[in-house]
Amino acid sequence: MSRDMMPHFELYQPDSLENALDLAKRLGRDGWIIAGGYDSLDWFKDRVKRPKALIDLGGIESLKGIRETPEGLEIGALTTLTEIERSPIVREKYGLLADAARRVASPQIRNAATLGGNLCQDARCWYYRYGVNCYRAGGNTCYADTPQGQNREHCLFGASRCVAVSPSDMGTAAVALDARMVVRNSSGERVIPAEEFFIGPAVDITRMTVLEPGDILTAVRFPAEWAGAKFYFEKVSDREAWDFALVSIASAMILENGVIRNVRMACGAVECVPRRLKVVEQTVTGSEPNEELAQLAGKTAVQGATPLNFNHFKIPLMENLVRRAIRAAA
Repeated sequence: MSRDMMPHFELYQPDSLENALDLAKRLGRDGWIIAGGYDSLDWFKDRVKRPKALIDLGGIESLKGIRETPEGLEIGALTTLTEIERSPIVREKYGLLADAARRVASPQIRNAATLGGNLCQDARCWYYRYGVNCYRAGGNTCYADTPQGQNREHCLFGASRCVAVSPSDMGTAAVALDARMVVRNSSGERVIPAEEFFIGPAVDITRMTVLEPGDILTAVRFPAEWAGAKFYFEKVSDREAWDFALVSIASAMILENGVIRNVRMACGAVECVPRRLKVVEQTVTGSEPNEELAQLAGKTAVQGATPLNFNHFKIPLMENLVRRAIRAAA
């Protein structure tokens, strides 16, 4: 099914956000917004997506850069993952972001791939990616969720016709850090909590995020509350580089006198959205991180998991990653 040949399209390269927003509004569903391009170009080469026009945001300088603000940290959506990984201020105060960025793909890809592109990439299920007429593509079957379906990388929670998972490592970190997504369109700006930015198939099976035609993600804001917290990020994948997570964990904790005062945890690659572990957070808050608490947190995290034919291994893997996040805090 892979053809490695792109269909014809018109290319627009606006030099300002205002011009990009005008183009996005005028082109609507016929336009495709491109950032680093690593997700988009795969779609085009396989001829699964056939936009009539591309809006390349690469020349818009206002969408790039890492800025400290009174409220915390703001990162432009076109900031590359390498910049985030190497930024002194990110490494000092929001190390979870640097750790997550470092585990994305390969150094060559991180040099061009952007924060916004990683957050907005589409589902990685190969049935969907290669043009099979599944539910997400407008059909009436989830081919991964069948007795013969290849679903080793698919979800444990939140399936609703589609069992694909969110592929974004930066999304998992953003949810753990209680980030805010800044989204612009021709009508104005809105700020969306990261946890609400990602949507599952029960909300809209055709999208992974709340973004609609005409919307552009311009920046991500990280609150000062979590600056300098105790962070933990771990991603388990088949290969150390150039691969998507089988399961990942992102955790931010604030400890006082050896006791967990505040915590946010999220798991990646177990649900169609980065999965916030609210019950685990409630369970461990107010306690001293130790082995007993780690065991309890791990068991709590996997309650309600519904494995598919070939991904049962994800349950103990997820449980162990949550335990390790608690142990790291100790």
